[in-house]
Amino acid sequence: MNPVRNYQKELDKIIEKLPQQHTGREAPGLFLHSCCAPCSSYVLEYLRVFFEITVFYYNPNISMQEEYHKRVAEQKRLIQTYNEENGERGHFIHVIEGDYEPSRFFEMAKGLEDCPEGGERCFACYEMRLRETAVRAAAGNYDFFTTTLTISPLKNAGKLNEIGERLAGEYGVSWLPSDFKKRGGYQRSIVLSKQYDLYRQDYCGCVYSRRPQ
Repeated sequence: MNPVRNYQKELDKIIEKLPQQHTGREAPGLFLHSCCAPCSSYVLEYLRVFFEITVFYYNPNISMQEEYHKRVAEQKRLIQTYNEENGERGHFIHVIEGDYEPSRFFEMAKGLEDCPEGGERCFACYEMRLRETAVRAAAGNYDFFTTTLTISPLKNAGKLNEIGERLAGEYGVSWLPSDFKKRGGYQRSIVLSKQYDLYRQDYCGCVYSRRPQ
């Protein structure tokens, strides 16, 4: 039986070695997939001290266009606020908005519509978003890529790390292991969301997650 991995400790070990790992930037470059502003709030506060972060907002799972635009606007507002208010606390944060392509999500979800929330459909959605992140990270010559999704108590951190590590092998860019809910990360995101008056959605974004389970 394989021991349960502690991804937070694995992240700690990587951070300890960072001065020897950067590739010419002021700090190591991290291409960070973000699902939303609230989840990213703690992750950015935590990691911007160690990395030069580019947030990649790519979430074709968000079915309603109005909802998508509301969430991406909140993401950009938070990053602008962090850069204006907290520059002395870490490196400047960049942001890239990916294509909004819900048709790609629905194509991916064919045959998985009736899967329970947190099951195979969600795993396929993780991979879709992380694969696009890995492609962009490799093309941009970033040192690492990862996702804010592991901060959520409703997301499977083990599966997210498994997918990320596999994609790292495919695309030749290092995966940054994480379980951001550890050490009170999720609770801190709630505090920061209140502090910055962030819109906190009550579902992941896809139509299937809104159905009674």
